[in-house]
Amino acid sequence: MTCSMFSTGLKVGAALAACRCLHTEPVRHESSALPIVHHSKYVCDLPPNHRFPMGKFPRVLHHLIKDQVITEKQVWVPEIASEDLLRRVHTEEYLNNFVGGKTNEQEQRRTGFPWSEGIVTRCRYETGGTVLAAEAALQRGLACSTAGGTHHAFPSYGSGFCLLNDLAVAARHLMGDSPTKRKVLIVDLDVHQGDGTAFIFQEEPCVFTFSVHCGKNFPVRKQQSDLDISVADGLEDKEYLSTVEAHLPWLLETFRPDLVLYDAGVDPHRDDELGRLRLTDQGLYQRDLYVMKSVVSRGVPLAAVIGGGYSRDIDLLAARHSIVHRAATRVWRECGM
Repeated sequence: MTCSMFSTGLKVGAALAACRCLHTEPVRHESSALPIVHHSKYVCDLPPNHRFPMGKFPRVLHHLIKDQVITEKQVWVPEIASEDLLRRVHTEEYLNNFVGGKTNEQEQRRTGFPWSEGIVTRCRYETGGTVLAAEAALQRGLACSTAGGTHHAFPSYGSGFCLLNDLAVAARHLMGDSPTKRKVLIVDLDVHQGDGTAFIFQEEPCVFTFSVHCGKNFPVRKQQSDLDISVADGLEDKEYLSTVEAHLPWLLETFRPDLVLYDAGVDPHRDDELGRLRLTDQGLYQRDLYVMKSVVSRGVPLAAVIGGGYSRDIDLLAARHSIVHRAATRVWRECGM
């Protein structure tokens, strides 16, 4: 696949001219390399032996710098997502309860997290990070966060380790309020269906939700995305990539998005504790490379988030999550961005 640098420059330049960026000023960043969005407050304390691998977020950045995939100059630091920004997706009542610490025990069980001021702060910075990655993509053509992909959060409640729907907030923010809204394609390749995102945009023609997920995995009750591809347990690299290849080019040509938000969950990996599929590290790399090159080569900006991934070995998991940044670095280089 060849990369059209000329068309990319035209479309990204037009997107930048139209973008009312609330979170960043491009002149702050000396580096002209791939933007990597990260904040030290992507993490918070959890009870001992909690199942969610909170420590993975700083380790993703650690691996990228240690392996000289990126430099510290490439790191863009997001602001915390304001409550006004969050209201574009979430209800007033839910935000009041979540931010104010008024969620009950049943609601906390549904999310998988005990409430704390720390969890509120980290989720708001994570959402701000996804918004910044989307803005950076419109400016530069391609950008990645070291967190994000909380696609199980609904407007009025959280679910499945997801408290704020960062992808939905970023999509709503970047669509804009003018009559000619920016069109956003959400490519969700986390092993679990992006049910919250699908529900939020079910009546929104300017957002297309595309999910490839394991049919017999969480959530039990699926929502209807614009395109759902349910795959069977045990699917391996070749068959998985063929599934993505069968649908993504057609979507890009028919929907013709102005921005792609890519959830590059690593939970389809064969060693993931919650996955049920059989992808390898190389399979994930080829998947990410294919998605990003397919999008960028058509002159469409793409922002990637890391999505789900579960392992007791935090260092191994963080290295697995860094696959998308490594693939993005290659796309950035090969497409002359």
